[in-house]
Amino acid sequence: MRIDCKGTPLSCTALRSCIAGLMATLALLPVLAQKADPTPQATAQAVLALPADKTRGQAAFDDCAGCHRKDASGRATGAIPRLSGQHASVIVKQVLDIRSGQRINPPMKPLVEASELGDQTLADIASYLQSLPVAGRLGQGPGDSLARGEALYARDCAACHGAQGEGRAEGFVPMLAAQHYQYLLRELGLIRDGGRGNSNPAMAALVKGYSQADLQAVADHVSRLPPPRR
Repeated sequence: MRIDCKGTPLSCTALRSCIAGLMATLALLPVLAQKADPTPQATAQAVLALPADKTRGQAAFDDCAGCHRKDASGRATGAIPRLSGQHASVIVKQVLDIRSGQRINPPMKPLVEASELGDQTLADIASYLQSLPVAGRLGQGPGDSLARGEALYARDCAACHGAQGEGRAEGFVPMLAAQHYQYLLRELGLIRDGGRGNSNPAMAALVKGYSQADLQAVADHVSRLPPPRR
């Protein structure tokens, strides 16, 4: 005979039932955790599987245009990236990473957590942005280390991001071509120094030994790559 927490006698049969129930609950914890906290890639794939509507996406993007501009060309200062022409998969994953806190971006976090930006709206906006041509003035670097930047990019970056910076939509690898120099430089620095949060570990290891001059050279080279033809 045992005594429960209320002082009531608890039979051996009831005790065995309680233990069995507890064990069953413990066995379910990994499954429950997986459902509550799916991997960012799996979540992104679920969003991308939704039937996206570019017209709805254009209307929803109006709320973003104040910073990202109407043509999604961003800001040459580097504060805001160019989103036009970017892979929808990349936009979805980065927004979800910011929302979950995996990517560190305090100014964007409250915006992507807003109830208005549900999964369907995110799919619509990403589809719309992917369809846009690259427009507007693109910020470029000083142009004094382009050969160095090209060599570093070919050695360390092209295998994943593509020889022309086109990225890989299916691998959530961003297109870098025709991105603003100052934005590229800032993000490369964050990746090198561990301040971005969702950096690919392999990429972080590659740029760990880069000097500031190396980062500037690569960013300058990439900013001058033309966007891929559609």
